[in-house]
This record gives sequence, C-alpha cells and structure tokens, in this order.
Amino acid sequence: MNKVFRLLLIVSLAAFSALAAAQVFLTTRPPTGDKEWPVVKEGTAKRISPHVYVIPSESVPRVPNVGIIVGSKATMIVDPGMGLLSGQAVAREMAKVSKNSEVYLVTTHLHPEHTTGEGAFPTAKIVRSKAQNQDIEEAGMEWVGIFAKRSPELTEILKGASFRKPDEIFDKEKTIDLGGVRVRMMWAGPAHTMGDTVFFVEGDNVLFSGDLAMKNIFPAFAMPQSNMKSWLTRLDELDRLPATQVVGSHGDLADASIIKANRDLLAAIQTRAVELKKEGKSADAAGKQIADEFKTRYKEWDQPVRVIPAVAAVYKETP
Repeated sequence: MNKVFRLLLIVSLAAFSALAAAQVFLTTRPPTGDKEWPVVKEGTAKRISPHVYVIPSESVPRVPNVGIIVGSKATMIVDPGMGLLSGQAVAREMAKVSKNSEVYLVTTHLHPEHTTGEGAFPTAKIVRSKAQNQDIEEAGMEWVGIFAKRSPELTEILKGASFRKPDEIFDKEKTIDLGGVRVRMMWAGPAHTMGDTVFFVEGDNVLFSGDLAMKNIFPAFAMPQSNMKSWLTRLDELDRLPATQVVGSHGDLADASIIKANRDLLAAIQTRAVELKKEGKSADAAGKQIADEFKTRYKEWDQPVRVIPAVAAVYKETP
C-alpha cells in the first residue's frame, strides 16, 4: 500500500471509529447487554422474484442482505456475509434452491461483513470490479483486523479470514449469463467506497444496490475516497434502471423509490453544507448543525450521525 493511501486510511478510520462509537442503529452495534453474533441466519431465505432469493439481515448487527441468483446453469451469491460460519450458512441455503455446480461469488464492497464469507466457497468463481479488487488488496485485511478487535465474538468469527485472488476482474461493467437470467455487474464508485459494485438482475428487475441506497438509513461516508458528487451521479444512473425491487446492503427490502429518496437526502445535505461553508462555518461545526437539523427533518432515518462525515466530504469537494 502506498504511503499516501495508508495515511488517508488511518485518518479516515480513526474518524470513522469515533463516529461509530456514538451510533445506535443495529447494523452498527448490538443493543446494550446483547451478545454480538453477526452470522447470517440459516433457514430464512425467501424468494423475491423468479430467479432471486434473499437471506434478509433482519437488522442483526453487521449482517448483510445476502442474494442468491439462480439460473439454469449457474448460481450467483451476492455478499456471503462475515466469516466462515456465515458463508457456510449461505452455502446451505443455496443448496436448498439450486443444484448448479457452477457458482459465482460477487460482493458490493470490501468491508468484512460482505466479503469474508467467501471462505465457504473454495471453488466458486470470484468476479470483482477493478476498483473493488484494488480496495481489497490495499485495505481488505486491515478492515478485517479493525472488525476483529471490536469484540471477542468478532475475533472468533473472523479467525482465519482472508481474501482469494479473483478469477476475473472487470473495469466498469460486465454481464454474466447464469442460464435464463443475466446479471449486469456495474462499478458504482467512488461513493461509500472506491470499489462499490452493484448488480442488476435483468428481467427480474432486482437491483442489489449495496450501501449506495438503503431504506431509511443515512448513507455512510466511511472511507477516504467517499465522494458526494460521484455518489449523486451514481444514484442518477441507478434511477434510470428499470428496477422494481431494491436490495440494499442492510435494512428492509424496498422498491425503486429508495434510490430517489437517497439522492434527495444527499442533495439536501450537499446544499446545506455549501450554504454553511459560504457563511464561514467550519466543517466540524457545520456537520454537527446539519446532523441535528436532519435528525429532526428525517425522523424515520437511522444513524443521523453519518451526516457529519457526509458534510466533511462536501467541504472537501467544494472550493
């Protein structure tokens, strides 16, 4: 990893950790007194379209919504969860709905709760966008270490976690035919991370949007490369897809209206941040003020503390 990237990563992670300590939404930390056990729950997969099944996160801390896309000749797993135990649970759920021997494994971004379940799929074909693969090579194991230090349970779950080399890397877009159903894979960063990747199931019109669009959860500007202008552009692009169902990284499943809802929210943060910067307010002061304003304005949305790094991103991008 180059020195500049490492320095940016350390600074960003320090800020992110401080913010995370104040967050209360279940996808970030468990309720007080509850044991943290972020393993994908077996026996909960549900069919949401002719070719798509989802194992829902059920708002369990650090558990993603997992996708299983089944064609006549191959199956694709989207975000196999955190650690070998999650991956094994996903593999058993996959076996209930698919007898295909050919399996593709893809992930929306590098964070461990989305990627490290891959160990349960030693023969699956791993396909990544170029930017996501770079994220993983430069910072994947650092994020595994950061998560593992957060609790004894996470240490146990992530023991032995590693990243395989991908079988295939694409630049901006690739379509895979699973047999009777095609999955369009699109690099969508930099937004939440540099390597954000989304997956659109053609015909079924199901979009796996990663952290770019989630239902009633403030977007997380958690990386040095998190970028407001690019995020807004990517949401505009996603909104042009004929999606009827959207599976975000965390939280409830939704329809395509959440794409515009997330875009409107981010645009409102951007507009307000630019106003306060013109008034001479510091990024920190503006972030806290806007977070308070939006906590009231968007009462149904979780994790308003995430507004603070979003405002910091706007300040960095605005002359």
